Amino acid sequence: MNKISRRTLNILREKSHVCINKTIVTPHSFELSAYYSRDSERKVKNIKDRNRQKSLAEIKVKGKKTKTQTWKSITQKLAYFGASVTCIGVYLISFLGSAERDEDEKPIRDDLSNRNIINQYILRAYRELVYYSSLIKGPLNEKLLPDHLAYPYMQPKYTLVLELTDVLVHTQWSYTEGWRFKKLDALDPKNIIAYKLVRGTTHFEGGNHVKKLNNLNRDLSKVICIDWNDKNVKYNPENLFNIKRWDGNDDDTSLLDLTTFLKTIADSDIADVRDVLKYYSKYPDPIAAFREKQERLIEELERQAAARRAKVPSNMSRLLIF
Repeated sequence: MNKISRRTLNILREKSHVCINKTIVTPHSFELSAYYSRDSERKVKNIKDRNRQKSLAEIKVKGKKTKTQTWKSITQKLAYFGASVTCIGVYLISFLGSAERDEDEKPIRDDLSNRNIINQYILRAYRELVYYSSLIKGPLNEKLLPDHLAYPYMQPKYTLVLELTDVLVHTQWSYTEGWRFKKLDALDPKNIIAYKLVRGTTHFEGGNHVKKLNNLNRDLSKVICIDWNDKNVKYNPENLFNIKRWDGNDDDTSLLDLTTFLKTIADSDIADVRDVLKYYSKYPDPIAAFREKQERLIEELERQAAARRAKVPSNMSRLLIF
């Protein structure tokens, strides 16, 4: 093997940091095994450390730039939103707070005319907003039903207020079929329901459409309200007959028992239905309680019939309602 000068060997070592145990062919056609020296390993490690630190520094700089850009974007959006709300507020105050005008387009003086012009606009706008809010929350009419029919027309003695949602009609939603409405087949096919009251006749309070039975223009001692949510009748709980919520089950027979219950009240000529409803309000399931009393009544009638056949005197207590 030919000898290599120290200078040539140093040059090869400096160039050999990418070659490990590789055979190098020189122009003089000799073989040389190049190895990493400790100095070259230290240099490679330092280079890697510097590259790693540089990458971390770049990442930190990019992160700071991203945070700064995000914060600027949020600030701009908030500024636009605030400006939009301010413009809308100024427009509403200027539109709703202006005084009414007569035929000659001259402003009509009112109880706020003597105040500061800014206070005038703000107070008038606030009063208008309260008025429109009351229109949304309150009923369309304070008198929901017309007066009693005069003779010779027949006025029903009792008034039944029946909730449709989850009593006669059930709605459900699914990803595959969307909204579906399920209602009973016999939902007033002969148009027997005299008056159909919509949501606009209720008071919207706390997320519930509250029925004020005082607005029905009927004697509350003869009014029965059928509902599954007692919050919907919170102003007249003594007139509520609370039944279980219908979930669309076709095997539910609660309405059949409810029909029997209402027919029993009508046949018994109850003077004040609130006494009966108050009695059943202590049961978690009034329909089941009425069904049990009905079964007890049937058993008592059977015992009475058996006693009459045997000619044994028997006294039957009145169990129609109580």
